[in-house]
Amino acid sequence: MSEHSRLLLLSFIVGVLSGCAAVILDGAIELISRLLMGGSILEDRGGWRFLVLPGVGMLISLFMLKYVVRDNIGHGVTKVLLAVSRNESKIRPHNMWSSVLTSSFTIGFGGSVGAEAPIVYTGAAIGSNIGRVCGLSYRSITILLGCGAAGAVAGIFKAPLAGVLFTMEILLFNVSMNSMLPLLISTISATVVSYVFRGATPVFACALTPFSLGNIPYYVVLGVAAGVFSLYFTNGTLWLEDRLGHIRNVYLRWFLCAFGLGVLIFLFPPLYGQGYDSLNALLAGQDIAVEGSSVLGFMMRSSWGVPLFFLLVLFFKIVAMTLTNSGGGVGGTFGPTLFAGAILGFVVSRCLNLAGADVPEQNFVLVGMAALMASVMQSPMTAIFLIAEISGGYELLIPLILTATVSFGTVRIFERYSIYTKRIAQSGDLLTHDSDQAVLTLLDTNSLIRDKYPKVQIDATLREVVDIVSETDAAVLAVIDSQGRFQGMVDLAAARKYLFDSDRYDSVHVYNLMETPPEYIYYGEKMGSVMNKFDKTGAWRLPVIDENRRYLGFISKSRLLTAYRAELKEISLDD
Repeated sequence: MSEHSRLLLLSFIVGVLSGCAAVILDGAIELISRLLMGGSILEDRGGWRFLVLPGVGMLISLFMLKYVVRDNIGHGVTKVLLAVSRNESKIRPHNMWSSVLTSSFTIGFGGSVGAEAPIVYTGAAIGSNIGRVCGLSYRSITILLGCGAAGAVAGIFKAPLAGVLFTMEILLFNVSMNSMLPLLISTISATVVSYVFRGATPVFACALTPFSLGNIPYYVVLGVAAGVFSLYFTNGTLWLEDRLGHIRNVYLRWFLCAFGLGVLIFLFPPLYGQGYDSLNALLAGQDIAVEGSSVLGFMMRSSWGVPLFFLLVLFFKIVAMTLTNSGGGVGGTFGPTLFAGAILGFVVSRCLNLAGADVPEQNFVLVGMAALMASVMQSPMTAIFLIAEISGGYELLIPLILTATVSFGTVRIFERYSIYTKRIAQSGDLLTHDSDQAVLTLLDTNSLIRDKYPKVQIDATLREVVDIVSETDAAVLAVIDSQGRFQGMVDLAAARKYLFDSDRYDSVHVYNLMETPPEYIYYGEKMGSVMNKFDKTGAWRLPVIDENRRYLGFISKSRLLTAYRAELKEISLDD
């Protein structure tokens, strides 16, 4: 079989396995939650469990990560992006099961995170490892990785189109029509598997009010609110993660995070787990009854107290999510984005209605999910069609498109990157849909270093230089000191007039001949920076040194351009 034919067959296998992984994860979370809580958390009266159980789940996950997996598997979507840009789309085999196992305990015990990012990481690992075992090329492995991620999204949400769009908008920087067929095969097969075991009913099936043109201004307000709130969601999450990351003792960090999370869930029960019980209640048009399970339940007895309570839930959801992940739990931001978007839609619609408007709150809950997802993840197409698929709400396609567009446009005024890509962009490892930038990101500077250029001591005489030149065809010599530190270089073309003057062989030294290069390249420097230095200086070759200024070799423009062309051909759109 040709590689393309094998790719199509393997995309089906990856889709089936990703769908099975999604079913297993969803079932494991539900089983653990029911064993611990017995029923809906909204009916629970044992508040002590809110204080204790989430921390226990985080501790179990922490032990698994520390003593069994021995790897950091958090931030699944970001790890997939890094695997594509840094590691030739290779993901460790244990990720085919470790994210499912640890996130089941984290979320099942009440950790305030989502199951979507772990299952995306699992699906991507399945695709990557199957591709490697079958000996596929980097490009085909990358497509299979995308098939696994797309199948995982399709399986967990029963949304095949959203799976394809998620992979195209967020994961794979360069998707051609030839790549589209494997993605479609994978998502359809994963969705069918999910249908077989979980039924064909949409995940958030609900009765909606028909769309009214008169509500368009209110949807615009919701879109702007989502765009502004997404700035807090993204930057607040990353800031709090950094602060908690400074606590080096993992058990102290677990204790502080578990205590903080327990208190938050005790005060705000909708923060328990993924929060989908609360979300379903809002979509059913029911005010969530928390009077008996929260000390703040008295707020629900006031008309304005209800949106105020949920505004606090919205604010603290980001804190609860970050505490869960930083304290040893494994989960993602995908689910919390949907939950927070639903709460935001409810708060905005309830405030509008209390102010005298007449808007359908269930519609705003649903559209709010798409609005916040479009801005936090900066993936408007995925947001629009995912929400339409998981709710059966295609009659709200116009407000979904409108609100997602306004939200996305609002956040782009202030922030270029999504919550998944911001840190990667800062490190220079982000792949984009710009093929030129993608090639520069994939190229490894260190692989282009050549040390064929002879080295000469700075105090050597011209006679020693002539002896070296007679044994090499190199155009330059690297000048070093006694400790191997780079001092300059000798351009043999410029020094030619001295080479044939034998009377000066012992009076002229290397320091009389050497020149300082216009720029230095540092070991491990990003290729974009290297290209800028070549463009700025017009140099044909530049020396590479380490942090101690030790000479490592040269990178030539010809070698760089050859590698650039080969990489561009590898990721080109056409087979």
